[in-house]
Amino acid sequence: MKASPHIGTTGEFRFVVGPEHVITFAGDGMPAVLSTPSLIALIERTARESLQPYLEPDERSVGTEIELRHFAPTPQGATVTITTRVIRVEGREIVFQVEARDAGELIARGAHKRAVIRVEAFAARVRRKLSPDAGAAT
Repeated sequence: MKASPHIGTTGEFRFVVGPEHVITFAGDGMPAVLSTPSLIALIERTARESLQPYLEPDERSVGTEIELRHFAPTPQGATVTITTRVIRVEGREIVFQVEARDAGELIARGAHKRAVIRVEAFAARVRRKLSPDAGAAT
């Protein structure tokens, strides 16, 4: 890393809940609302983008842990604001407090951990898993 992010470093992402973000089982009276998997993906994106200025060109951050309470529905067409805030930095691991709000209320809160990796080392690890003998017992 060029530098470690400071405690309190924030990220923010605002989006409108579209058809690609809603639950797949809407219908028969069940309204189309923001799905938890979509919310998680966008929280990860927000945290990842907030770390970008701190990374070397050959580094990326990957999500390693998420703890999230998604406690309010948000309908399709509503605007959601995601906020991430660095609360702990331990070497190459960064922990964020995360929140999501729609116009009416707080809809989710939790914590998210990311690890800073070197792209080539990470790619080599993936290649080893793809090799024909990767499943062999050692």
